[in-house]
Amino acid sequence: MTDRALTVGFDLDMTLIDSRPGIHACYTALAERTGTYIDADLAVTRLGPPLADELIHWFPAERIAEMSDLYRTMYPEIAIAATPAMPGAREAIAAVRDAGGKAVVVTAKYEPNAKLHLGHLGIVPDAVVGDLWAEQKAEALREHGAGVYVGDHVGDVRGARKAGALSVAVATGPCDAEELRAAGADVVLGDLTELPAWLAGYREDASLA
Repeated sequence: MTDRALTVGFDLDMTLIDSRPGIHACYTALAERTGTYIDADLAVTRLGPPLADELIHWFPAERIAEMSDLYRTMYPEIAIAATPAMPGAREAIAAVRDAGGKAVVVTAKYEPNAKLHLGHLGIVPDAVVGDLWAEQKAEALREHGAGVYVGDHVGDVRGARKAGALSVAVATGPCDAEELRAAGADVVLGDLTELPAWLAGYREDASLA
């Protein structure tokens, strides 16, 4: 493996950013605006899947498109400033760059809002691809030549495996380490602070292969 061949994909929610505070605030505001009960505390325990998968718990099917649009319209003002980076997020991107590689964010989040989060936090990947969940992520990972995909959800593991990429899971989201391993993750880290050291070892092993 040469440095130029190193491309690492990253999930966004609960991998690079702790989106719980912002999403909680946005669901609370959506409930107030629509007069519909939404358990925001519960919703933020199951982040990862597309927005519609959560909204269907609170709204009838015929209103999901409308509510998705409303949520996404409200989101920038409510959620962006409230959302911090996960520990080690900036350092993880920097480690890929320092190795001569590229970092690509592939997320189920609405792409414009994903870019707003990253811009607000000063995290600058080489590319951002949104609106892709689980196995759908494989398309973008292949397109960008990612050999590694880092995520916190079993859906991220499935996406990596379908793309033929190494699945590196971080136990910072709704899925614990045991669940991630059972889903087929090749590597499970506690969080992104462990990624630079892992990446150095991965590159060394590849150079000796």
